Amino acid sequence: MKIGAEKEKLGKKIEPYLFLMPSLLVFGIFLFYPFAKTIYLSLFKTNKMGQAKIFVGLGNYIELFTSKSFYNSIGVTVVFVAIVVVLSMALGLLGAVLCNRSFPGIRIFSTAYALPMAIASASAALIFKIMLHQSVGIINKLLHLEINWISDPKYALVCVAVLTAWLNSGINFLYFSAGLANIDETLYERASVDGANGIQKFFRLTLPGLGPILFYTLVVDVIQAFQSFGQVKILTQGGPGESTNLIVYSIYRDAFFNYRFGTAAAESIILFLIIMCLTLVMFKIEKKGVKY
Repeated sequence: MKIGAEKEKLGKKIEPYLFLMPSLLVFGIFLFYPFAKTIYLSLFKTNKMGQAKIFVGLGNYIELFTSKSFYNSIGVTVVFVAIVVVLSMALGLLGAVLCNRSFPGIRIFSTAYALPMAIASASAALIFKIMLHQSVGIINKLLHLEINWISDPKYALVCVAVLTAWLNSGINFLYFSAGLANIDETLYERASVDGANGIQKFFRLTLPGLGPILFYTLVVDVIQAFQSFGQVKILTQGGPGESTNLIVYSIYRDAFFNYRFGTAAAESIILFLIIMCLTLVMFKIEKKGVKY
């Protein structure tokens, strides 16, 4: 009896881990193993097949931190992320506020604002490339200009950032719409009675009410912007020069064009650390200074 009770007790302790095993297995194969392999490769020089051959320790990292091209890619990425995050959040918030009212055709407008979420970045980039074409592009036709938007270092990064911001604005619109639906309408009614105008309501009621959603959206947008790749690959391929050579595209180019898999792995680890540190800083700031 005692042995049976002990087995039953042991079984109850093991049971939760058995339920977790499938998910842990999937995480292990598709997340933990690739991450560990990336760290391993970052310490080696590799052959063209990506196999580790010569152990160099931190040599790949030292090489990156003495490379002007790497610092340029970090600088370009920071500017790109700033533009994308600000624009995508502004577009999503504007759309959500405009659609937070009942009027005929509201569903059509809501669908239109959320549509970027359903469009593949590759197809959007191809359409955007045609729109920005110097000769036949609709942008130059409407503005009566002859600018080669994606071949000019002054405009290329902004063009890619605008496209990415528009693609991200769809999901932001849904987040903000859900947040606005949870704000009590009686607050706006009381504010109207007290004589508050639309701008005062927005800054004193809407934004504070969206506090948790704004923070969540900020974190998600920053992470997504750092990982943007398809738009750059189709529109500019890192050019002209290195004006749109985001760190993700630099990783792709080092790995699959230059066959420097060790260097690409080191860049990946650095990108991971940048994103992780930024996320931790944002959470720390949010805990210290934001009150909802």
